[in-house]
Amino acid sequence: MGHRHPLLGLGAALASSAAFATSGAFAKSLLIGGWAPGAVVTLRITVAALVLLLPTLWVLRGRWGILRRSARLVIGYGLTGVAGCQLAYFYAVSHLSVGVALLLEYLAPVLIVGWLWLRHRQAPRRLTVIGVVLAMAGLMLVLDVMGGMRLSVAGVLWGLTAAVLLVLYFLITAGVDEQLPPIALAGSGLTVGAAVLWLAALTGVLDTTRGASTVLVGSAAVPWWVPVLVISLVAAAFAYVTGVAAVRLLGAKVASFVALSEVLFAVLFAWLVLAELPTPVQLVGGALIVAGLVAVRADEVRFGTPVGPPAGTEESEAADAAADEEYAAELLPTGALNPDPVHRGS
Repeated sequence: MGHRHPLLGLGAALASSAAFATSGAFAKSLLIGGWAPGAVVTLRITVAALVLLLPTLWVLRGRWGILRRSARLVIGYGLTGVAGCQLAYFYAVSHLSVGVALLLEYLAPVLIVGWLWLRHRQAPRRLTVIGVVLAMAGLMLVLDVMGGMRLSVAGVLWGLTAAVLLVLYFLITAGVDEQLPPIALAGSGLTVGAAVLWLAALTGVLDTTRGASTVLVGSAAVPWWVPVLVISLVAAAFAYVTGVAAVRLLGAKVASFVALSEVLFAVLFAWLVLAELPTPVQLVGGALIVAGLVAVRADEVRFGTPVGPPAGTEESEAADAAADEEYAAELLPTGALNPDPVHRGS
C-alpha cells in the first residue's frame, strides 16, 4: 500500500474531474456536426490508448505477472468505465444538454446504495436516506417532471445506462491490485475499450458515421481533429491516469466524493464552450442532486472508516488500506471479480 498524500491526492482528483468534464462540451461540437457518438468515442479511446501505450509498456517491464493476475478486472474496467460508460454518456449528450446528461450519470452512488440494500440487506443510515431523497427530488427537477419542458426519453435512458455502467466501474476498480501502476491500469483499460469499440464498428454493430470536417467550438470554426485531441489527450489519457492516482493517494471513498465536482466543471465548460446552461429549475435540481450525493458519500466516510491512529503514521496507512479492502469486499461480496488470491509480487 502506498503512502497517502491528501493534498497531492486532492489535486489529482480535482484535475481528473476537470479533465473528464471537458469531454461533454467538446464532444458535443462533433455530435452537432453530424458525427455519430460511436465514432467520437472510438476515436477518443483509440487516440488515448495509443498515447499511453509506450508508458504502459515501460512501467510494466518485468511486472507482467501483476497484469495477468488482474486481467479480468482490467477487461471489466475497459468494458464498463472506458467503452460502455463513455458511449452511453455521449449518446445521452446527443439528446440532452451536457449538464443534464452528467447529472443523470452521477446518480451512480445512489444506485450503489440501492444495490447494497436489496442485495445484502444493508439498510442505509439516516444521512444516506436523506441523501437519496435529496437526489431523487433533484432528479425530478432536472427532468422537469412537473413542468412543460419535454426531454428526450432516449437521452434519459442513455444517461441512466451511463449511471449503471459507472456503478460497475466503481465496483470493479475497487478490487484492482494496487501494485498495478495507474498508467498501466489506465493504458490497459483504454486498449481493451478501443479493441471492443473497433470490433463493434467493423462488424456493423456500432455506428461510426463521420460528420463535418469543420465544427464549431463556441464561436470558432475548427478542424474536426481539434476537439478529438482535446477529448483524447485531456478527457481520456490524462483524466484516467490522474483518476487512478487519486484513488491511490486518497482512498476509494474520498476520491469518489471529490469526483462529484465533475458535474460542476461540466456545466462550466458547457457554458463557456457551447453557451449551454440548464434552466433555473434544473440548476436547483442539480444542486439537490449534488447535495444528496455529498450526504451519501459523507455518510460512508463518517461510518465506513473507524477511528484509528494519527494520520501519516504507518498504523494509519495500514488502517486506511484495511478500510479500502473492506469497502471493496462490501462492493464485491461474491468474489467473482476479485483478483486471484495468489502472491502479489511481480
